[in-house]
Amino acid sequence: MTVAVPAAPRESILRHLSDVLVARRGLYLMLLLVPPLLWLGIVYLGSLFALLAQSFFSIDEFSGTIIREPTLKTYGELLSPANLDIIERTVLVSAIVTLLSALIAFPIAYYAARYARGRLKAVFYLAVMMPLWSSYLVKVYAWKLLLAKEGVVGWVMERLGLAGLLDAWLAAPLVGGPSLSVSYTGMVLVFLYLWTPFMILPVQAALERVPVSLIEASGDLGASPRQTFRRVILPLAFPGVVAGAIFTFSLTLGDYIVPQIVGPSSLILGQVVYTQQGTAGNIPLAAAFSVVPVVIMGLFLAAAKRMGAFDAL
Repeated sequence: MTVAVPAAPRESILRHLSDVLVARRGLYLMLLLVPPLLWLGIVYLGSLFALLAQSFFSIDEFSGTIIREPTLKTYGELLSPANLDIIERTVLVSAIVTLLSALIAFPIAYYAARYARGRLKAVFYLAVMMPLWSSYLVKVYAWKLLLAKEGVVGWVMERLGLAGLLDAWLAAPLVGGPSLSVSYTGMVLVFLYLWTPFMILPVQAALERVPVSLIEASGDLGASPRQTFRRVILPLAFPGVVAGAIFTFSLTLGDYIVPQIVGPSSLILGQVVYTQQGTAGNIPLAAAFSVVPVVIMGLFLAAAKRMGAFDAL
């Protein structure tokens, strides 16, 4: 004869709780989502709203104290010609980095998607991801040495006459610096090295989803390889390009370290935010400058969603 041993009170409570959660899936889902949503709402969105609120304050020009009264004076200062020039310069640099990274990434991603198999594809992923494993600062300072006049990249580009050619191609607002290590051209090259992997992977994923049968059908119908690329491959892979552009554009738009180490004396957004909140102590203007990339990326993400970029992530 066996004697039933009653379950411990703690085990009974846990069993009853598990039965309730299994029966009520909505409650179970809510308990799972509440902690991350609280973190997102309080820490992330809360900090953004606090930043937005700071941008509607102003600073007393004589005492340097913050006047905590709602005003648009700071945004009026933000829209001055000098500050608009900084915003334009930053957006232009980000657009150039995004365009060049797409041009570099597409053939690499196409080869990986269409021809790399087995170990070769594993080597491809390793080669793309390996630069991301090293220290960000180490890579930037290493490139500063490479871009200097005594560095390998700077010396080769100077001998080939490419340094001046690149500066001329980047247009007048981005020309500057006695060497590539302190120029917009050098800064763009460093950004390309840092962010191109973030472009390669979404493009490669998008190209993987392009059916081979469509490419073969295009050739069977008499289309040339150029026509097939322009009318079949590129439209289907374009959401992947836009998805990669989200990373390259946003990372360049908000970066502070690369322009500080490699860039010339002209400032871009990240440097201005640091200068205003640190050296100048103008927190409202720094907050207003910080709102600019948020607004730009909001518009960029809205356009990217319409292009189907989120499906390629």
